[in-house]
Amino acid sequence: MAQATLSVWKFDSPEAADNAVSVVEQLSREGVVTLHDAATVSWPLDKTKPKTRQLTSTAGAGALGGTFWGMLFGLLFFVPLLGAAVGAATGALTGALTDVGIDDGFINKIRDQVTPGTSALFLMTSDAVLDKARDAFAGDSRPELIFTNLSSEQESALREVFTDE
Repeated sequence: MAQATLSVWKFDSPEAADNAVSVVEQLSREGVVTLHDAATVSWPLDKTKPKTRQLTSTAGAGALGGTFWGMLFGLLFFVPLLGAAVGAATGALTGALTDVGIDDGFINKIRDQVTPGTSALFLMTSDAVLDKARDAFAGDSRPELIFTNLSSEQESALREVFTDE
């Protein structure tokens, strides 16, 4: 498999990420992107925490599974709400994600930008042509792309740690 990229598209409405799923699926069918796994976060203004959803249609040999998404979303959106009592566990989790290319800067940027009234589409892809993806999303309230490239070694480590059996 080609080098994978974990990308995060942030949208300015709680519904837009769910609406963008069909765009990504179309890009995958057209061969613009190889979609391995995906999940969405939707955060209505009147809620204290976001709603998360893994796209089950992408589950398969390349999918990371619910364990990865659960741990990432827990770290991003739920652990900070629990306070200092879980500091050691958070440190261990952060260390495991750093080993696979997801660092504090990435986490803090997402935490700062995916807030009430927004949504985000998290994608594990390879062979992405970002200009074509950006153009395909152009009609959807000008999403912002935040991404981190994972090296082949980091992707292998990610799969080893988080792939569902």
